[in-house]
Amino acid sequence: MRILVANDDGYLAPGLAALADRMRGLGEIFVIAPESNHSGASNSLTLSRPLTVREATNGFRYVNGTPTDCVHIALTGLLDQRPDLIVAGINNGQNMGDDTIYSGTVAAAMEGYLFGVPAIAFSQIEKGHAHLDAAADVAADVVARFLRDPLPAPVLLNVNIPNRPREELRGMRVTRLGKRHHSEPVIRAANPHGEPIYWIGAAGVAKDAGPGTDFHAVENGYVSITPLQIDLTHCGQMGSVEQWLQRGPN
Repeated sequence: MRILVANDDGYLAPGLAALADRMRGLGEIFVIAPESNHSGASNSLTLSRPLTVREATNGFRYVNGTPTDCVHIALTGLLDQRPDLIVAGINNGQNMGDDTIYSGTVAAAMEGYLFGVPAIAFSQIEKGHAHLDAAADVAADVVARFLRDPLPAPVLLNVNIPNRPREELRGMRVTRLGKRHHSEPVIRAANPHGEPIYWIGAAGVAKDAGPGTDFHAVENGYVSITPLQIDLTHCGQMGSVEQWLQRGPN
């Protein structure tokens, strides 16, 4: 079994090392990650310059690009054989609700999914890597289960793990994405030249966090597993847009 391991926090991130370590017992692994932190990079590809791939002393390869660049390069020219599974993470912080749109961790997994390779993104809820060993155990359990009993079609799973000791995790739940309120306002400051600069504000608090959501599951001590899809078509609006188009210009 060949497993490609990626992330968005960079090749030196503790979460990547923990995930790669647990994957070694499950198959042949190949690790490729960004040279630096690319949290919030979403699905961006670097098209304006060439990319380089280097190898660290621990055998991890790293790219001076985005998480999506890493997986794209691996699948389209770097690897001699196609991986059977792609895992991304373990992210330093949650990727739930609207976060998944911006997440580089989810994007790395999604790039594999777009190529028809099953992919799983793993994130811890709180930053700081507390109980990272327990999160890595959960990741190993999920991957081992998938390898023993693969789902019938290529899938993209988004897994969020509470920062708790293993014995305090209450189990796993299949969830849907919740929804956040709008993000906090930007933080305005000035650079040394007196010019205005802006820091993106904090994410909004949970708005839809009821039973069945990823927010609700992790708040109650469960690991959240959300199957994702790529189709952004708003099927419910197709009829009204068709009618709008047929009415023609005023």
